[in-house]
Amino acid sequence: MSNEPTGVTGTVFLGMPGKRDAISLPRMVPKQRYRPTQSNIPDDKRARALLMNKAAKHVRQAGLVPPLTLPELREHSAALLTRAGIDPKYADYTAILISNAAWRDTLARIPFDRRLLLLPKCLRVEDKCPAPFDEFGLLCKECGLCSIQDLTVEAERLGYAVLVAEGSAIVRRLIETGKIEAIVGVSCINVLEKSFPHMEAVAIPGIAIPLLQDDCVNTTVDLDWVWDVIHLTADDKTYRLDLDALKNEVQGWFEPASLAAIMGAPEDETSRIAQRWLAKAGKRWRPYLAACATMALQCDGAGQPPAASPDLKKLAAAIECFHKASLIHDDIEDGDDVRYGEKTLHADIGMPAALNVGDFLLGEGYRLISELSIDPRVRVDMLRTAAAGHLTLSRGQGRELWWTRHPEPLSSLQVLEIFRQKTAPAFEVTLRLGAFLGNADASIHEVLRNYSESLGIAYQIRDDLQDYNGESDSDDLQALRPSVILAIAHKRAHEGAEKRLIESFFRSEPRPSDEDVRRILNERGVIEKAEELLEAYKEEAVRSLRFLSHPTLKGLLRRVVGKIFGERLIEGYCREFEARNAASRAAGAGPAVGGR
Repeated sequence: MSNEPTGVTGTVFLGMPGKRDAISLPRMVPKQRYRPTQSNIPDDKRARALLMNKAAKHVRQAGLVPPLTLPELREHSAALLTRAGIDPKYADYTAILISNAAWRDTLARIPFDRRLLLLPKCLRVEDKCPAPFDEFGLLCKECGLCSIQDLTVEAERLGYAVLVAEGSAIVRRLIETGKIEAIVGVSCINVLEKSFPHMEAVAIPGIAIPLLQDDCVNTTVDLDWVWDVIHLTADDKTYRLDLDALKNEVQGWFEPASLAAIMGAPEDETSRIAQRWLAKAGKRWRPYLAACATMALQCDGAGQPPAASPDLKKLAAAIECFHKASLIHDDIEDGDDVRYGEKTLHADIGMPAALNVGDFLLGEGYRLISELSIDPRVRVDMLRTAAAGHLTLSRGQGRELWWTRHPEPLSSLQVLEIFRQKTAPAFEVTLRLGAFLGNADASIHEVLRNYSESLGIAYQIRDDLQDYNGESDSDDLQALRPSVILAIAHKRAHEGAEKRLIESFFRSEPRPSDEDVRRILNERGVIEKAEELLEAYKEEAVRSLRFLSHPTLKGLLRRVVGKIFGERLIEGYCREFEARNAASRAAGAGPAVGGR
């Protein structure tokens, strides 16, 4: 492909990463809840995703052509599960996945304005929902209490007809009008099984997303799956990219032998330590995201996913150089002695040598970018973007370091502004460097800036929550670093003893016990509020993609949120079987509601 830049050099650069107007809070989204799935659906979302991939592969290998009858689906489901050595109790769920995979390409070619999105009305919070009903179902008031609003608004914006209702009669009437050519439906497996003969009889393309429970109270659904399907178009080639396989491939680029091939063999002790540090454990999110952006942009028009080029590998190594250098410096500045469950570099080889390795890695990152075999004007834009990102990150880190010398209570907005400066630019630089290599135009870069801001802030809030839960090597609360949890706690603490206890974190005096602090956090709903803020920024990242014109990149970036933050679920239950389940609960078999 050509490496000529799109647009005039200088406009694609788009200025300083992270430079924005005053930060403001995003719109809050409904609190998501976790519950174990019913017994015939895998509880682990990764297991469900693996089974979905196996179903798609089975459809391709068997050459299945829709519509498939229910007996055919059951036959293929049984064959797949037997061959894969998977418990046959998942047969009904797998049959749905096979049907979806068979219809996927057909549905993707049907315009949005010829599709119906069918949602169960019990996704609402029943005891608080202000929405009335008419003959077609729920008339959403967009109160924000549940996820019906977001799904409905987005689907209608795309052009869908949307029904929040149950029963096949309404759907059949709509199909008979000739205005609906495809259906995206959310319901429990029992209802989907009852509805299937009607769909199969008229051969209408349909993708079904099963609720994860059928006990009619607090059931959940894979919200990311719903979101992906309603945006599915024939132009979106994301499904051609095996993102899990790509992540494993990127991990392989950081094996010692591969690093030496990409960067050149180490010439001295400093370069040996630097490459050894690069090969250390890590999630590799940043080089992975850059690879995703490049390959998504190169995917359109290609019969097969593009192979990773030497330039992409070199860029990925450069991005990881920047990241690992920042970790070395951060660990020194923060006084952390553990990283990846082992000694930090400065604790291992001493602070002077570690500082030198960090500086060396920064130089290596810029060297690798400068050696990319691309149009020189694009290469200049990439170097300017990386440099601007480093300036913004340093300003954010400097702001935090200044605060540690002059600590005082911070508001949530002040903490989020620090996050915006010290974390979001890393995502922006990563994605935009990948986009430059993929020949993106200025409009794509602008979307990536907005997306990265929300993604970066969400990532840092998640980091604070992991610190609190003991899931990371550090603890921002105890280490006196800006924490959104601490900011929320200070605002919500009662005047007097509670407020003074939280403020003691900001002064050089004996710290309160963890037990006292956790009591305040629990009683004032601090962790719940931080989790709500995390969900809001994740949703804001997805919303920022609304007007991205490149379908494959848009599809990929939607999936990235789920990849980084894991499972997202929404609440609801299926009224079709409510009477049966109500009787069970009356007999003392009420549903168990879990949390995590």
